[in-house]
Amino acid sequence: MGYSKRQFVEAAYAEIGMAGYVFDLSPEDLQLAVRRLDSMMAEWNGRGIVISYPLPVSPQNGDLTEASNVPDWANEAIILGLALRLAPGEGKVASPDTKTNAANAFNTVVARCVRKTNMQLPSGTPSGAGNRQIPYQSPFLTDPVVTEVEPVDVDIEFAK
Repeated sequence: MGYSKRQFVEAAYAEIGMAGYVFDLSPEDLQLAVRRLDSMMAEWNGRGIVISYPLPVSPQNGDLTEASNVPDWANEAIILGLALRLAPGEGKVASPDTKTNAANAFNTVVARCVRKTNMQLPSGTPSGAGNRQIPYQSPFLTDPVVTEVEPVDVDIEFAK
């Protein structure tokens, strides 16, 4: 089981120097942070970075105790990304190390979520000296093979 939304929020506040044992975070601060977390994850989802984070139907439905269901390799990117988003609202400046680590962690998440696509060279591309198997063969590559992509059936359930 992964982090809960509360654990992400508390870790992000700790990253910007507002740890729970020093500063008492009000319920309004926690709710605002959960909204920022949900909006950040919705933005990632819109970019194609889908990591099974449960997005709420409306901003008021954010639940701090809800499990996030994200894989372990995405935790650092979420914590540091949220810290960078919360810092200006709290009058804090994120350290350069936090910014660098956030960029590296986000690049890791993007690399894990990328989908590889196969590409073929277009017809008319010179084949080169090593590809001629028969004398007097055309010096160009043949037409690419067109493959059909099967549609994926996905059932989407919306929370009520």
